[in-house]
Amino acid sequence: MTRGYIIPIGGAEEKHNEPHVLRRFVKLCGGRHARIAVLPTASELRETGQRYEQIFSEIGVKEARSLPFAERRDAERAEWIEWLEGADGVFMTGGNQLRLSARLGGTRVHEILKQRNASGVHIAGTSAGAAVLSEHMIAYGDEGGSVRADMVTLAPGLGLTNLCIVDQHFRQRDRIGRLLSALSFNPFVVGVGLDEDTAAFIGPDDLLEVHGAGAATIIDPADVSHTTMEHVKRHEPVSILGLRVHVLAQGASFHLRTREARASANVHGHHS
Repeated sequence: MTRGYIIPIGGAEEKHNEPHVLRRFVKLCGGRHARIAVLPTASELRETGQRYEQIFSEIGVKEARSLPFAERRDAERAEWIEWLEGADGVFMTGGNQLRLSARLGGTRVHEILKQRNASGVHIAGTSAGAAVLSEHMIAYGDEGGSVRADMVTLAPGLGLTNLCIVDQHFRQRDRIGRLLSALSFNPFVVGVGLDEDTAAFIGPDDLLEVHGAGAATIIDPADVSHTTMEHVKRHEPVSILGLRVHVLAQGASFHLRTREARASANVHGHHS
């Protein structure tokens, strides 16, 4: 069994003009033959699911269907469960990641997502849908660059991977402080900060490849020698020594196990 891709997207992905990220997801799922399940659970807007149905239809799939699991009891709806079990790809929309974890965590849907991903189905999420893919997720936090002890709140995510923690709208909302704070609690995981319209395609071999218009900021705490997180009081700044940071644009990659970063194959770009 080969695990499917896990694809967090940094939010505000280009949906109509040049939806490169979504096209790549569709291609992985089988292109014109793909059946894509859309989970709009994180969103409060009723039209979110239908909008993505339309977007995936425009890109060209066999069928895209929104499964609006809104309450925990919806996770038992036989028809929706059956559709989810037959999908080639699953896409989770943006909104509020705590709504996703609170409504789906521990339900039949959660189990199916884990089983299907383990057996080769690709699962993507944008914004809130990206945050919830990992075992630990950033529930909410403050913007800003410096690290403080109280600037981030973590919650359990859906746990498709335990190797990284994702933050989204990264440069646009200046979230490096809260991602670093999350890593100071748990220096085991790799921090992945995704700009808008930018995705990390995490393959079955745990190689993360960057695609999209922005960059991924990879923060590797493997060599952290010291953090003051356990000593400081709330609101106080935190010291972290020995972090390693990579900024990866289109085509660059980072291996979540070996921690090796590579620039894209076409290093010289298109400048004349």
